[in-house]
Amino acid sequence: MNGWLALFAAGMLEIIWALGLKHSDGLTRFWPTVATVIAILLSFAMMSLALRSLPFGTAYAVWTGIGAAGSILAGMLLYSEPADPTRLFCLTLITGMIGLKLNSPV
Repeated sequence: MNGWLALFAAGMLEIIWALGLKHSDGLTRFWPTVATVIAILLSFAMMSLALRSLPFGTAYAVWTGIGAAGSILAGMLLYSEPADPTRLFCLTLITGMIGLKLNSPV
């Protein structure tokens, strides 16, 4: 599997497990907890595949950036969390960092 594709999948799974944590109600609801644990394991597995071909620092920065930006967007879209100018500006900074990392030589 391509390292960048594995990294993207790992980042998307990070968003999924963050959402799962919210729905698991402190890991007290069985099925949301099971889904969360599966998403965590798959996210780590994809990250380990990505690290075979990508530099550690780049991969980690992109992985956490996807997770952070995606979780912020999910909160805004799914839970009506504030989308004020400051939060949107900070989201733009995170997204910009991902772009810089993706455009750096590997």
